[in-house]
Amino acid sequence: QVYLVESGGGLVQAGGSLRLSCAASGRAFSTYTMGWFRQAPGKERDFVIAISWSGGVTYSSDSVKDRFTISRDNAKNTVDLQMNSLKPEDTAIYYCAATTRSRYTTRDDFYYWGQGTQVTVSS
Repeated sequence: QVYLVESGGGLVQAGGSLRLSCAASGRAFSTYTMGWFRQAPGKERDFVIAISWSGGVTYSSDSVKDRFTISRDNAKNTVDLQMNSLKPEDTAIYYCAATTRSRYTTRDDFYYWGQGTQVTVSS
């Protein structure tokens, strides 16, 4: 069982930065792939980025790859998302998620979810 809690969201102007953090409970955290999804108003919850237990990173787009960095600290049971050069289209609720599946780019691939944290980017 894994319980996830996100933090670090807020309001930022376009071009600014935010750092999101996900704190996890669970004895087997280090074996999980950890991902971030986001859901904008009226939109589906979409994959953003993930990091596997071995450190491999998967990106949803070149725009994400150029601006976002995911990292994990297995000793602290945390995963962070550093977001730079934010754009208004990044505005969404951001969710942390965990899975043991080898595929992890869709919502159905993930077993556990946090409550989400709001990120708002003004123009």
